Amino acid sequence: MTPLTSEAAINPTAVATARSDAPSENLLSRVVDMFEALADPTRARILYALRGGELCGRDLAIVVGVSKSAASHQLRLLRDRRLVKPRRAGNIIYYAADDVHVSALFREAEYHVDHVRPGLPGHPYPQP
Repeated sequence: MTPLTSEAAINPTAVATARSDAPSENLLSRVVDMFEALADPTRARILYALRGGELCGRDLAIVVGVSKSAASHQLRLLRDRRLVKPRRAGNIIYYAADDVHVSALFREAEYHVDHVRPGLPGHPYPQP
């Protein structure tokens, strides 16, 4: 990645470390795609509904309060981003969260919101 400024760094060592720790463009693009998929209230409601277990498309539409067509459209996007996985049983398709990381993303976002609003310190995660 080429620097966008010709200014000298205040802390060249920190800049070098941050650059070497940065994700590849491919990984960054995939992470951004995932967050874009999560940044929609309907898709978030779908994923919250799936935290309790799998549901068919029709039941998801009912839970989320959208048409079957709208639910199907959102599920297709979530499936493309590997946030949900389908399972066919006859002519019914059931959906589940792709893996435990999907629920963990929401849990971490909830922790963040719970700490930011009242000004509490963050969780004591070890730094890499």
